[in-house]
Parts: sequence; structure tokens; C-alpha cells
Amino acid sequence: MLIIGELINTSRKAVKPAVEQRDAAFIQTLAKKQVEAGADYVDVNCGTMVYNEVETMEWLVNTIQEAVSAPLCIDTPRAEAIEAGLAAAKNGQPMVNSISAEKDRFVQVLPMVLKYKAKVVALCMDDNGIPGSAEERITIVRHLVKDLTDAGVPEDDIYLDPLITPISTGDKFGLDVLETVRFIRQEYPRVHAACGLSNISYGLPNRKVLNHAFMIQTMAYGMDAYIMDPLDKAMMGFVHASQALIGQDPFCMGYLKAHRNGLYE
Repeated sequence: MLIIGELINTSRKAVKPAVEQRDAAFIQTLAKKQVEAGADYVDVNCGTMVYNEVETMEWLVNTIQEAVSAPLCIDTPRAEAIEAGLAAAKNGQPMVNSISAEKDRFVQVLPMVLKYKAKVVALCMDDNGIPGSAEERITIVRHLVKDLTDAGVPEDDIYLDPLITPISTGDKFGLDVLETVRFIRQEYPRVHAACGLSNISYGLPNRKVLNHAFMIQTMAYGMDAYIMDPLDKAMMGFVHASQALIGQDPFCMGYLKAHRNGLYE
């Protein structure tokens, strides 16, 4: 299970002014808290800094690496910012978020994934936009896996994101994701499945309940990476409990450690 801490994102109200003011202590504390809570990767997203994103990305990566040794997930739609982040990343194997089956995006991002030997989140989206069914997602999955592996990306470095869309806009959208994850796990056992959960509950009340429930369901179907808030103790508690229940936690050691650390108090 791979947890990617999502909190260093300039779209968040508290983060943007800290980044604008180059408040290194704030950013470093946020990075440390996420790693201490269980994040394996720290996501770095400054996409709202449209006029100086490249410079800001480089500053963020260097600032975070002064505080934690966890590898970083460079999260931006801008190719120049991906390059800047990867060039500065020194902690282990970096990750790129994201590539897609869109022709221009694929051609832009693939060379950097190969150059820096990065893991990559691959969105199940092509030039037709967000797929409307599990079948369309599965077609894109096949293309992405073939094109990435043919180019030399190891299967173990690919994290397919089935693209979660709100169930408030379509009552089968959750099931579409589950069916896609099941296909990935059965057809490509060495390829990973990753997602952010919050979109599933958009527009509905009690969003955390839906997010928690969907995390449990997706994990049971084979999802093995999440872009999430590791400071959400309830969510992390369900992560450890779910791993124990589906046989991914030998002798329940992870669950017992979480219990001893007070996660369930």
C-alpha cells in the first residue's frame, strides 16, 4: 500500500500564502506531519502559482527535502514545472502526477518519466475526455499499459488512476471505478492502481463517510495506492484495518502498531 500525502497544495487556503511568503517552516512542518502519520510520498502541487510555478516548484522541493527523506510526487499539468521538480528531487525514486492517454500530454511527459526513472500516475483519460463507463476506462488502461511498457517504463512503476467522478452526477460512477480496478488487478498484476478519493462524494453531505466507505471498497477490489490526507486519523485507521482484513498485513502487525500508537483512540 502506497500513501501519497496530498496536503502541500497551493489550492489549499493555508498553504498558498505560506508558499507566497516562502514560509519554509510551515511547509516543512506540514511535510513532517504527513510522513509521521504514514505518508510514503509527499505530493508537491503549486499549480495555482501560474506566473512563477517553475521557480516555486523548485523552492518547494528543496524546502521539503531539507525536512524529510520521503520521496516526492511532482504534481502539475505544466511540463516545465515537472522538469524543475524532478531535477531537484533527490530523495529516492520520484513520482510524476500525471501522464494520460491524451496524445500531447503523453508525448510531453513520457521523456521526463524515462529520464528520471520516475514512477508515474497514469490517468485513464484520452483525447475524448473523461470516460463515461468502465468499458471506456478499460480500453484506455490497455493503451496506457502497452504504450508505457513499450517505451521502457517498468510495470511496477505505473500507477493507473481510474478517474473517480461524483456519484451525485451518476449512480453507477462508483461501480465503474471498482470494475476498472478489478480489471487492472486481474489483467496486470504488477501494475498499480491509484486514486484520490474526495471526488466520489462531491456535492453530497457527510462526505467523509462516503470517502471512507469507498476507500474500503476500492482496496477490496485491488486499489493499492491513495492520494489522501494522512492526518485524517479515521481514514488511516480504515487503511490499516482494511489491509489486515484482506490479508495484506502479515500477523496484523501494521494494525497492532497503529493501535499501540493510539490511532484508534
